[in-house]
Amino acid sequence: MPQTATKVDIKPLGDRVVVESIEQAQKTAGGVILPDTAKEKPQEGVILAVGPGRKTDKGDVVPIELKAGDKVIYSKYSGSEIKLDGHEYLIISEKDVLAIVNR
Repeated sequence: MPQTATKVDIKPLGDRVVVESIEQAQKTAGGVILPDTAKEKPQEGVILAVGPGRKTDKGDVVPIELKAGDKVIYSKYSGSEIKLDGHEYLIISEKDVLAIVNR
């Protein structure tokens, strides 16, 4: 089942984005069930909101290349985790996004 972006009332500042992590599978390809302690920290998620962009020293704004709905891969231990209305989100800098997933 595809992951869908949910509406969130957070507006990130600068070059930051709000990401909802995509949880990894509970089982391995061989059928072994993974306990929570054996799972790796998620590195894939869906962007829910983007900031206006990074300001240069001259005051110009460099817009963010990402947009809400993009499925991305990000650095493993980047950003700040927040909890809002029972949901967990991650606020990360655009530079911590490694790639956009096109599938």
